[in-house]
Amino acid sequence: MTAPAPTWIDRYPHDRALQRRAVIGFWAIVLTLQVVFNTMVTWVDLRSVGRTVAAWEPLWWEVSSTLIVAALIPAVVAFERRFPLRRDTLGRHLPWHVLASMAYCTVHVAGMLALRHAGYAAVGQSYQPADWWAQWGYEYLKDVRSYALTVSALVGYRFLLLRLQGEARMLDAPEPPVRPEPPPTQPQPTEPPQPQSKPGGTTAAPVPPRPERFLVRKLRSEFLIAASDIAWLQAEANYVGLHVNGHDYLLRSTLTDFLTQLDPTRFVRVHRSYAVNLDAIAEIEPLDSGDARLRMRDGSTVPCSRRYRNALVPGGTDISDI
Repeated sequence: MTAPAPTWIDRYPHDRALQRRAVIGFWAIVLTLQVVFNTMVTWVDLRSVGRTVAAWEPLWWEVSSTLIVAALIPAVVAFERRFPLRRDTLGRHLPWHVLASMAYCTVHVAGMLALRHAGYAAVGQSYQPADWWAQWGYEYLKDVRSYALTVSALVGYRFLLLRLQGEARMLDAPEPPVRPEPPPTQPQPTEPPQPQSKPGGTTAAPVPPRPERFLVRKLRSEFLIAASDIAWLQAEANYVGLHVNGHDYLLRSTLTDFLTQLDPTRFVRVHRSYAVNLDAIAEIEPLDSGDARLRMRDGSTVPCSRRYRNALVPGGTDISDI
């Protein structure tokens, strides 16, 4: 008996193509509804003041504005990824978003006016806009709301995606045991104990505790994963993707910082954006370009750049000689 095919809700967190289609479809619907609604409102406003314009003009006003907004969405996505708004970053990043909203409005007004001039020129007419600063001030009152709603949609979408995919976090380190105080009859040491030294006089640095398990929160469930079960890791913006038994879980950290907390004899970096568990590698396939392709035991593949590939082989042996 074959297992049932996973539903789209199960595939969505891991299917980049499905996510791309969903995001494009969402913004297409939102912006189309915005054009229709704003055009109708503009028509009502013009009729209330007794102003007569051609039927295509209010529509072109809104279409030109919405086209620039659509072109600006990828820039807002990239900026919000660089300055994410979370509880711990709100105070530092919010001023940057206020400045970004002003730049957003400036580009929006300039692009919108350029499209309107081009549209009117195409039908042999001239477009007569209001004063630039008056237009900018009027549009900024709307653009700051549009910018805030776009950022809110991005934050909400990321929160939903994390809940669907599963967000991992490190467990709190155990507190060190409390040493019992010596009996009063015993003499107290007059000098603190000196740290042990390595041969040659260097002091041995204490090894930080390595995380052995991670807590994953997915929708309404919580479960633990072992660090040894992580097959490979991938940098994803402000997160690290943990690939465990065919599932992907996100942990809020950079790849560089996270690797410092893992066992360096087991987890090694093989690419600017990837690291692997050496025990999870099934095959190393050298490529003509000097890079390599790592085939993992779970059937997935991970790219390995030639800058890091010799870290996979003890003694620094070139894997192309194997």
